[in-house]
Amino acid sequence: MGLFQKAVETYDAMSEFAGKIVEGKEILAPVGHMIANAKIEITVDENGNFVKAVQIEEKIPIPCSEKSSGRSSGAVAHPLCDKVDYVAEIDEEKHQLYIDEMQKWTESEYTVPKLVPIYEYLKKGSVLNDCLKSGVISIDEKNKIKNGGDIVTWRVVGLGSESGAVYEDREMQKKYAEYYLNSSEFPTGLCMMSGNKEKLASQHLKGVSNFAGNAKIISSNDSSNFTYRGRFAKDNEALTMGYISSQKAHNMLKWLVSNEGVSLGNRRMVCWNPSGKKIARFNLPLNFGETKSKFEPTEYKEQLNKLVLGMKKDFEEPKDKGFTSSNDVIIAAFEAATPGRLSLTYYNELKGSDFLDRLYYWDTTCCWYSSFYGTSAPALYQIINCAFGTQRGGENEKNARFECDTKVFGQQMQRIIQCRIDKKLFPADIMKNIVRKAERLQIYTKNNREMLIFTACAVIRKYRSDNLKEEWKMSLEENRHDRSYQFGRLLAVMEKIERDTYSNDEKRETNAIRSQAFFVQRPQTAFSQIMTQIKTGYYPRLSVKSRMYYEKLIGKILEEISAFDENEIGKPLSETYLMGYYLQKNELYTKKENISDNENTEE
Repeated sequence: MGLFQKAVETYDAMSEFAGKIVEGKEILAPVGHMIANAKIEITVDENGNFVKAVQIEEKIPIPCSEKSSGRSSGAVAHPLCDKVDYVAEIDEEKHQLYIDEMQKWTESEYTVPKLVPIYEYLKKGSVLNDCLKSGVISIDEKNKIKNGGDIVTWRVVGLGSESGAVYEDREMQKKYAEYYLNSSEFPTGLCMMSGNKEKLASQHLKGVSNFAGNAKIISSNDSSNFTYRGRFAKDNEALTMGYISSQKAHNMLKWLVSNEGVSLGNRRMVCWNPSGKKIARFNLPLNFGETKSKFEPTEYKEQLNKLVLGMKKDFEEPKDKGFTSSNDVIIAAFEAATPGRLSLTYYNELKGSDFLDRLYYWDTTCCWYSSFYGTSAPALYQIINCAFGTQRGGENEKNARFECDTKVFGQQMQRIIQCRIDKKLFPADIMKNIVRKAERLQIYTKNNREMLIFTACAVIRKYRSDNLKEEWKMSLEENRHDRSYQFGRLLAVMEKIERDTYSNDEKRETNAIRSQAFFVQRPQTAFSQIMTQIKTGYYPRLSVKSRMYYEKLIGKILEEISAFDENEIGKPLSETYLMGYYLQKNELYTKKENISDNENTEE
């Protein structure tokens, strides 16, 4: 029950936002209300006379009962704001249900000034004619109402300070909650969430995730199958929750998911602090903001540590109060298992400082240096798209991108997020998938190739740190005793030699990159073949200085490789070859004493 307890705690802390309309944000529904998209607004004066009806497009909180909020095919009316079919004199049964609801509230001790003129106008029975004359209700060729499903809301004028739209009246919202709670026949019992004796909810709200509109987290209408049969005789033996607690929890979750939720394919994940403190994004690398972010490997960890220490100040525990949950961070993920059931696929509670420590740990272990990005951690969605996606958009640099199946993306993103938040070992299958993709660099566009190899190196570094406790530098280690790493360096050198002979507009792939997959499986044989091609076709086009430089560099690398057992040298390479390849390639393009006189000189 931690999820609902934290949601109620958050609702109480954010109660000032209940019913408040903020542009661009989902509305936090007050207790006893739901959020609806109003299409028609009818204005009446203080005496209940029609003033005007206009078309609007506004998301508003509207009063509702348990039955009306969960209605599907049956006729159940909302009080005050409802569909045209209920408000106008179209369907006698529905209209009478609506009038009855309005009468009960208006004549109760919980009435408010706006209700009386609205009810007086309704009693005149002229809603349909007035709306037709105003053009807000339209009729088709068969003389039937076209927009009977549009929600109607109200505005009252002539009441002085009490005038205005009903959906902006905070006092009216509170009065309805009191009216409904005290006028309805709620059973009383133990609320398993709060531990108190409360008026119990018989139905719970749907629509927590807007990706699964009708799906419910708590549902007990499946009495004929296996929801609780065999374990309990009645649904209330499985769970009882107070009406107020249920309303606060569900409305708060819907508000959080809509405003702060992150889409993970077919899932929605949300991370928040119960007191409303701003927290770092769980799915993105820590953000340096306007500070210089293109850090060298030697300064990256230090700068990241300073950033996290600054963020932790917001989550320091008050010395006089001890630990309080106002400094917690809550993470939850939702998926609609069926059209009517919403499952909680992940839940965690952490102290804010621990949460930041885990983000810091991930960003310092799953990172890599790039001449384009500086030192940084790849975004989690980038890791999943590189591992499980396919390049779309053809060879066009601007349009080409990695895309992943929605369902696969959601499942794998949650896995990788759990690794980051829970400090789990990096999954071997994700690392291997990216490495396999990176074995065929020639099929990707230039930008995607750079992103793929950068992501692969960061992931390999993370995997080997977690699982093998190895430390890998993000700068070239010429004497690294790793056969695959040294062969990767050779691949980069052979690619650079051939590139040096190309013109600026040459798009042809080098022999080294075209033979990459073969090189990974049989490095010694592939090296001999590629070098033969290079010496025959490309060495004559290099200057003497260039040839000497590359011969010397290849000699040093071969000397490192010769230190390994002769039977081991020709075996398939491990994933670390990509790190050697990437770092050597960066070194060749950035080293000051590198060859700059590539005049395609022939001897």
